[in-house]
Amino acid sequence: MIEIGRGAISKMSARLDAPWVQYGFRLGDTDIPVNPMIGKTVRLEYLGAINCTHCGRKTKTSFSQGYCYPCMTKLAQCDICIMSPEKCHYEQGTCRDPAWGEQFCMTDHVVYLANSSGVKVGITRATQLPTRWLDQGASQAVPIVRVATRQQSGFVEDLLRSQVADRTNWRALLKGDAPPVDLKAVRQQLFDTCGEGLLGLQERFGLQAVQLLHDVEPIEIRYPVEAYPTKIVSFNLDKNPIAEGTLMGIKGQYLIFDTGVINIRKYTAYQLAVHQ
Repeated sequence: MIEIGRGAISKMSARLDAPWVQYGFRLGDTDIPVNPMIGKTVRLEYLGAINCTHCGRKTKTSFSQGYCYPCMTKLAQCDICIMSPEKCHYEQGTCRDPAWGEQFCMTDHVVYLANSSGVKVGITRATQLPTRWLDQGASQAVPIVRVATRQQSGFVEDLLRSQVADRTNWRALLKGDAPPVDLKAVRQQLFDTCGEGLLGLQERFGLQAVQLLHDVEPIEIRYPVEAYPTKIVSFNLDKNPIAEGTLMGIKGQYLIFDTGVINIRKYTAYQLAVHQ
């Protein structure tokens, strides 16, 4: 086998070449196309080092997908409000990094519906579409509410997840495409069921801040998968530094081999070598 790249891995680049997704390995500053590797033998080798994606410090353990412990405890992008946006404390003046908050949180966000392992509600920055959907392996998706801040998106999501899930079942995701769903009908049902709560948020933050998107058409997404696994076995590079097999497909941030599956995003900041 020939080594085709090495470096600190980060989540795969994903680009929608409608309706198909094109993927790339990001190793340091290099982006290596992955789709052409499908059907071929590929080996991922963990080289035994993890370097924090923020400060570069060597760390034995990756925290919050790619950070050392000190950075995890002090960076705004690792704070509790990233996982729970409704807990944003920017207004209290206690944001870990107000400049970072201004750039990434005090900006337009979208609440969306996606069908990956079934319908789920999620949030992302408006600039992150459709990348967010590709990372989650969604086969259908549609934005349904546009808001002015990350915290507001958290309030909307909190309201809607009383009716729909907010998690992806990764095992179901890797067993095949989810059955198609009429996302426009689900959107209208949510607007009807949660109308009072949505109106309350509009009254609190303003009609311009919380906009319901009634007419946006859902998109369809296809993933380059030749065969889904009948039994799902996960590679664990911390226990065995080699993941190798015939690459059968790519979905979300998962590589699907004939020998097992691996979530590339989980190993952000790990030093890897890729062989083919």
